[in-house]
Amino acid sequence: MHTMTLYSDPNCAQSHRVRIVLGEKDLVFNVVNVNNTDSNEDLIALNPNNTTPTFVDRNLVLYESRVIMEYLDERFPHPPLMPVDPVIRAKTRMVLHYIEKDLYGLLDDLKSSGEKKSSAAKVKLEENLMFSLNFLQGSKFFLSDDFSIIDCSIAPILWRLPEYGIELPKSGKAILQYADRIFERSSFMDNLSEQEEEIRGEF
Repeated sequence: MHTMTLYSDPNCAQSHRVRIVLGEKDLVFNVVNVNNTDSNEDLIALNPNNTTPTFVDRNLVLYESRVIMEYLDERFPHPPLMPVDPVIRAKTRMVLHYIEKDLYGLLDDLKSSGEKKSSAAKVKLEENLMFSLNFLQGSKFFLSDDFSIIDCSIAPILWRLPEYGIELPKSGKAILQYADRIFERSSFMDNLSEQEEEIRGEF
């Protein structure tokens, strides 16, 4: 069986969520660690934007994490990470849009050297995470008792909270318990980069 290759930034939450999906599918793949600030000739030859994650499966080259994740779920349908029902699938895509816009969309500002911009993004990220409590009521994972592509997407953000300097209030306990359920999965733990492991040295 051929081996797939993922060009992955070991510090990048977008790359991280693709690695989790690959782990959930129990796929054999090579990881080429690439820092997005560097030029990688092999990566540039595949992806002129020189961005991670970039995924190679035979002659197919994909970039943009959402595209890669949905391809993997369709190409390797077991276990499914997207619901079969079209209504629930549409709701899942709406939540993914929320996560990408209102969580991932804040990361560049959060890492900004400008203290005012960084502080504002930190406050907004915490607010948006607390809002996500609405999606966790009465279920083991996001919107469901089944682990899904949504959980793969939000997990890298939750893992990085110490790095972002965010400590959720006591009213956010359900979010932290939810995070622990994800962090215990082998698909998560087995696909952490060394840099990601250092974020939480106790794990």
